[in-house]
Amino acid sequence: MANIEIYTTPFCPFCTQAKRLLTSKGVEFKEIDVMMSAGKRRKMSEMAGGATSVPQIFVDGKHIGDCDGIHAMDARGQLDPVIGVAN
Repeated sequence: MANIEIYTTPFCPFCTQAKRLLTSKGVEFKEIDVMMSAGKRRKMSEMAGGATSVPQIFVDGKHIGDCDGIHAMDARGQLDPVIGVAN
C-alpha cells in the first residue's frame, strides 16, 4: 500500500475535503499538522515545489497536489492507481 502524507491545519475546509476523499477511498494516511510548526510547513513547501497552502498531499514522497488537484485526478480516474486503490 502507498505511503500517503497530507499536510494540514485545523479548521481548514479544503483539508477536510481532501481527507474525506482519501477516507472514502479506504486508504490510510498520515496527517501532519503544520499550523504551529514553521519547520514542518517549510519542509512541506520545499517538497511541494514552493506551495505554501494546505493541504498538500504526497504519495511515497512524491507531491501529487492540493485539494483541488486530487479531486481533479479523481474525476479523471487517475487518483486510484496513484494511491494504490484497485478499480
